[in-house]
Amino acid sequence: MGNEIPADFFKTKLSEAKIHFERALDCKHTEFDDLYPYMIEHPQFFWYKRYVAWSELLTIVKLCEELEVEWQPQFSTAQVEYIQKRVMSSKVLDYWFETNDTKEHVG
Repeated sequence: MGNEIPADFFKTKLSEAKIHFERALDCKHTEFDDLYPYMIEHPQFFWYKRYVAWSELLTIVKLCEELEVEWQPQFSTAQVEYIQKRVMSSKVLDYWFETNDTKEHVG
């Protein structure tokens, strides 16, 4: 077991998965477009693309947890909650980019 993978490797992969998911949310180009170019013509394409990116993100978070690599610092409190719930709900899709609670916007 001398070949331990450094925590930085997983943090980099986590960052890449987060960017991939956020690009999918924004309907920007991702690797998925290159893998399934015919899908662009189908109305469900963006749903699949987001689902794939979300699954990738959850998989890397799960690996981080199993290896005791801190993953939460890369995400907002709300994003950590979404990831822990594991379900890609409409709330995740609508509020992923919200950085502050609405209470903080007053004034």
